[in-house]
Amino acid sequence: MSKQKKATAADAVERAQAPEADSGRRLSPWRVIGAGLVAVIVVTAGAVGFQWWSARAAVDAKPWFASYVDVTATPRFAFENLGGTSTKDAVLSFVVSSKDDGCEPSWGAAYSLDEARGSLDLDRRIARLQQQGGTVAVSFGGQRNDELAVGCDDPSALKKAYAEVVDRYKIGTIDLDLEGAGLTDRDAAARRASAIAALQQDRRAAGTGLAVWLTLPVAPTGLTSDGTDAIAAMLKAKVDIAGVNVMTMDFGDAKNAKTSMAKTAEQAVSATQRQLGILYDRAKLHQSDPSLWAKLGATPMIGQNDVEAEVFSLADAATFNTWAVSNGLGRMSMWSANRDKTCGSNYVDLTVVSDACSGVSQGKKTFAGVLSKGFDGRIGLGEGQVTTAEPTSAATKDDPATSPYPIWTTKNSYLKGAKVVWHHNVYQAKWWTKGDVPDNPVLNAWETPWELVGPVLPGETPIPQPTLPAGTYPNWSGTATYDKGQRILFDGVPFEAKWWTQGDSPEAASADPDSSPWAPLTQDEIDQIVGGSPSR
Repeated sequence: MSKQKKATAADAVERAQAPEADSGRRLSPWRVIGAGLVAVIVVTAGAVGFQWWSARAAVDAKPWFASYVDVTATPRFAFENLGGTSTKDAVLSFVVSSKDDGCEPSWGAAYSLDEARGSLDLDRRIARLQQQGGTVAVSFGGQRNDELAVGCDDPSALKKAYAEVVDRYKIGTIDLDLEGAGLTDRDAAARRASAIAALQQDRRAAGTGLAVWLTLPVAPTGLTSDGTDAIAAMLKAKVDIAGVNVMTMDFGDAKNAKTSMAKTAEQAVSATQRQLGILYDRAKLHQSDPSLWAKLGATPMIGQNDVEAEVFSLADAATFNTWAVSNGLGRMSMWSANRDKTCGSNYVDLTVVSDACSGVSQGKKTFAGVLSKGFDGRIGLGEGQVTTAEPTSAATKDDPATSPYPIWTTKNSYLKGAKVVWHHNVYQAKWWTKGDVPDNPVLNAWETPWELVGPVLPGETPIPQPTLPAGTYPNWSGTATYDKGQRILFDGVPFEAKWWTQGDSPEAASADPDSSPWAPLTQDEIDQIVGGSPSR
């Protein structure tokens, strides 16, 4: 999801050709039967069976909720922990063109897919979420970088790039967040539509399927002409669009100052529903009214929006959720899970958008908990749900040859940030530790120095671990004096003096880190020393 999305009413497509949408309709059994009879009649009259299937699939799919997660934002959001909540699914964002090669997919133009596997442990964290019953979709595009179709003008390479992401993460749903050049570049739109259509056909032939959502900016009066053109390009290429998700945020001057954010979002989605009906009719793929609502999604920006006067409150979330459920929307999302908490007291100006908090007082409530009510389905149409293999028994011995990190042992000391393998899972040290079993059952997270990252993945091999060469620092001596900043080795672990000290063993740093004069270096600091030169 991007920031600074300023949709304007002046750009909205002409909507005088169709009657106003009935925003108060509910999906009743009789309407479902009626829609099915109409579809059968259309098929009998000679329309393709695919048209009927597409309309019925949209209505029959259970509405789902999934928060966007900004994968590359700092501080890093532990989306894998969503697996322990009632809102397990996530839309990971954003895959874009790399800075060096427009046809190479990257995460935020900062990490290649392989680099994200290593630096962000992304593949393992996805697997951890899946272990707990969660599912992910991947979002391409956003506002800050080039969506793949903009950066890659080779049609075959473009299809390959999309497929690389889909196949690597074994996803059944993709989200195309089209903004900036990704929305306005007509040539890119044609390339994208052709590549996605071909990829969708390939997956359907293989029996897997691929749900495709378009995420577009919106005004209270509906989509811009660029937005409707993007949908038309997809339909022309015969892409089976699972739905259109509108970004109900940052309305700017198009919003009536006296209208609430919830009501403005309702207006925007209602206008889009009518536009979507026109676009399907023009493509000769008529959709029933319930089907059109089921093909719609909405994504508010929770709390403080980029426009200072726009704040989407918890009350707005509750009102909008009730309206969305009553109209049968197929999807609800939010920007973003990273922000779904009250800002701390050290964050002064709440009108300045934070990547890590909402800017409003939430108490014990979460926006995810409010917006997800009634959206009980799961990502996708049931075709691409991802599952992982059954966890390996703890009785099966960890194999160093197939473990990415060293096997944990009670004899070794581990620095903050160090990773180990234990019982076929990867753990990361939260602070210096020695002798603490990684999977020791505890009631509270603060009782263990270890954080579970995720399972050891199939086909993994050892990752070279940087170590300090012998003699990098002197070994600690109980009789020597040390000034602030001096470094030593204790049982092979490097420590740095926080103040002048003599006779204080670094071993006490684990039990009482505040009063100990010694602080162990972190794994990141070790990596920097090995990569460059030791300091002090």
